[in-house]
Amino acid sequence: MICRQNFGGSMNDLWQAMTTAINLLVTFDTSLVEIVVRSLGVSLTAVFLATVLGLPLGAVMALSRFPGRRVLLVITHSLMGLPPVVVGLIVLLMLSRSGPLGALGLLFTPTAMIIAQTILVLPIIAALSTTVFESLWQEYEEQLMSLGAGPRARIQALLWDGRFALMTAVLAGFGRANAEVGAVMIVGGNIDHVTRVMTTAIALEASRGDLALALGLGIVLLLLSLAINTASYSVREFARQRYQA
Repeated sequence: MICRQNFGGSMNDLWQAMTTAINLLVTFDTSLVEIVVRSLGVSLTAVFLATVLGLPLGAVMALSRFPGRRVLLVITHSLMGLPPVVVGLIVLLMLSRSGPLGALGLLFTPTAMIIAQTILVLPIIAALSTTVFESLWQEYEEQLMSLGAGPRARIQALLWDGRFALMTAVLAGFGRANAEVGAVMIVGGNIDHVTRVMTTAIALEASRGDLALALGLGIVLLLLSLAINTASYSVREFARQRYQA
């Protein structure tokens, strides 16, 4: 279990906090592991749902021409910068007892956090995938049309050929979800052993002066961020080399 200590601002105190944080990491402290696992579970589920919804939406916006398409594109790109606290507030109102979905009892549960993160990630994946599909369609339109490919076959072909570029869009969405704090704190409540995730735990522990756990979780977040950016760069380089070959 975590040995809580209140740290001051001196270098010795900070060094002690860092030492304690590293010890929590190398010993796989149960509280720290629980928070990390819950964070990954919420974020990965949200990214999966956003991918399932966002990729088809991106394909439709890229390949189809319908009334309101330009408006939908503008809205989707605008929502990429949607403030997390606004999303949290909207989900809170929807899931509260007086809200339209209040009877489901989802407020202050991991499910509510997944909903909020899905709303945040969906525009990112949809907008980025639209760009990918548009680029691929310009390259393969004549070939696919000459083969008589229908809408479903076109999307399947572009999904396969653009899988590496689309993977970077999904990784970007995961990076957004993994670093989110405002929305999940509003709808999740930061309840210990229930809805506490890495970002909300860092905010709580830092405000209480218990820096060991905050630093430990911060290190995990930094490593995850590094892994996401490394994976995204590697995928882009692999795709570039593949297309040049």
